[in-house]
Amino acid sequence: MKSIGVIGAGSWGTALAKLLSNNGHKVTVYSAIVSEIEMLDSFHEQKEKLPGIILPEDMEFTADIDTAIKGKDLIVLAVPSPFTRSTAKSMKEAVADGQIIVSVAKGLEDQSFDTLSEIIKEEIPQCRVVVLCGPTHAEEVGMGVPTAIVAGSANTDDAKLVQDIFMSDVFRVYTSDDPYGMELGGALKNVIALAAGIADGLGYGDNTKAALITRGIHEIARLGVAAGGKRETFEGLTGIGDLIVTCASMHSRNRRAGILIGKGKTADEAMEEVKQVVEGVYSAKAAMHLAAKHNVDMPIINEVNMILFEDKKPADALIDLMTRDKKSEAI
Repeated sequence: MKSIGVIGAGSWGTALAKLLSNNGHKVTVYSAIVSEIEMLDSFHEQKEKLPGIILPEDMEFTADIDTAIKGKDLIVLAVPSPFTRSTAKSMKEAVADGQIIVSVAKGLEDQSFDTLSEIIKEEIPQCRVVVLCGPTHAEEVGMGVPTAIVAGSANTDDAKLVQDIFMSDVFRVYTSDDPYGMELGGALKNVIALAAGIADGLGYGDNTKAALITRGIHEIARLGVAAGGKRETFEGLTGIGDLIVTCASMHSRNRRAGILIGKGKTADEAMEEVKQVVEGVYSAKAAMHLAAKHNVDMPIINEVNMILFEDKKPADALIDLMTRDKKSEAI
């Protein structure tokens, strides 16, 4: 049995906390929102973000970050990507030398364009970081739906340790030595999912969705390889797998926000209606920065940026994608 602190009591943090507790580990969940901790302590249920998923009675909840970190065998950092840096800053003094932090959010920072593991290492240099991501919806993990995911680290032993801690008969964990490629896939698929949702909102069909998914992974892989990731990463769970589930499911906040944008709402209005962080909006600009840095053409992600930040009409963006210059599929 391991002692584990989960930083972040949203839907994903709560679902993983339940999984880890069911695996026999002692779990403490932290939130900076006192009312959230009071709700969890009283009902053992995240009524707002993961309703219906009842948490084990022996799970502990705290609004004191030191309690969730000090003396723990493992820390799971599960706050939304825009809050990763500020949360890591608040964690720094409590984290011991060599303590493992598992980064489970997806996104790129919109100012520095860093991945989340890069942010964590910058703010908490004494820690070791393992990335955990793949095609996973918190709602389904909380219900025990069979799921596959990847633990990634340049340190094989660290990845295997996380694999051992998280793996169960309903949660299969693979390992990878390409955490950077995993993080790029996990962040950029959110931007493509916005495009898929926009197409849904415009009333287009399965043909359009298949085209966006297929050409979307082509864009992601080209950039990922140019930036230093491994091609096989983008062909696996954290690439095409994560892209499929995010583009196809109504659990996906990015797809839901895209649907609203396709129906005429602004990005801000869509995020307000979804009532959760839509991480693709934050990753879109970072994706274009990386594309320019590595001289990679990303037409779908470029059109999403123009819709989000330059008031381009979604229908015009789709027409411009369809009428681009003729080319080979392999290019």
